Amino acid sequence: MALLAMAAGVLHPSLGLKLGQGGGSHSLRRFRSGISSSSKIRCPSLHTPISAYPTAVENGSFKATDKIPTPKVTIDQDSNPDATVVEIAFGDRLGALLDTMNSLRNLGLHVVKANEYSDSTGKHHRFMITNRSTGRKIDDPELLETIRLTIITNMLQYHPESSSKLAMGATFGVEPPEQKVDVDIATHIDIYDDGPDKSLLVVETADRPGLLVDLVRIINDINITVQSGEFDTEGLFAKAKFHVSYRNKAIIKSLQQVLFNSLSYFLRRPTTEDASF
Repeated sequence: MALLAMAAGVLHPSLGLKLGQGGGSHSLRRFRSGISSSSKIRCPSLHTPISAYPTAVENGSFKATDKIPTPKVTIDQDSNPDATVVEIAFGDRLGALLDTMNSLRNLGLHVVKANEYSDSTGKHHRFMITNRSTGRKIDDPELLETIRLTIITNMLQYHPESSSKLAMGATFGVEPPEQKVDVDIATHIDIYDDGPDKSLLVVETADRPGLLVDLVRIINDINITVQSGEFDTEGLFAKAKFHVSYRNKAIIKSLQQVLFNSLSYFLRRPTTEDASF
């Protein structure tokens, strides 16, 4: 499995990257600046009324009276050894997603539309993504978060009605979510033994821009390595499942408690914007 690995404040040495120093077009800083000044985010949905989108490029066929489904975005680093797998769902409303794929290619990514399938919740679009320059899966947390935000802002652009169902709607959308999430109630952290060489960390909390990067940074700060994982955005909530280790071993109970305390403190009392990246 390709690694999101970090140790002593630096990503796995073979990656040659430092957390928080993402440069180029995929830097999270452009999204960060948009949190405090939404006009800096180039998201048409911020300025275009819903009525202007009767034939938006990426929308599916639905009636105005249909119940708005819950948008879902999954970034999966576990299921494929050679590529990052991204899955997008929004009931039956998504079309070919050509604009979303073009937006991801503009980040320097190679995007393959792998397949589409349907279940009781609607259509699911699954893509395999690699870094165009290396041909490998994405291992930079900042770029992974930018991929997530790019997908969500495209959904908000072509489906403004999703704004009230997404936590990002409060930042990038035309209509903030109707439901207010109590972070203390929404946050759940569990750590399980997953063999002698790794542990499984599961975090559920209220979603917000930059969350993926912040989780990785907190784990990194206590010298725990993230080997692989999956990050799910489901409406107002986010769920991270990370395989983690300490010096190539499963995390012992005392260090599990340190990790639990660090994540609990941060997620329930988010730092200021300047301290988050």
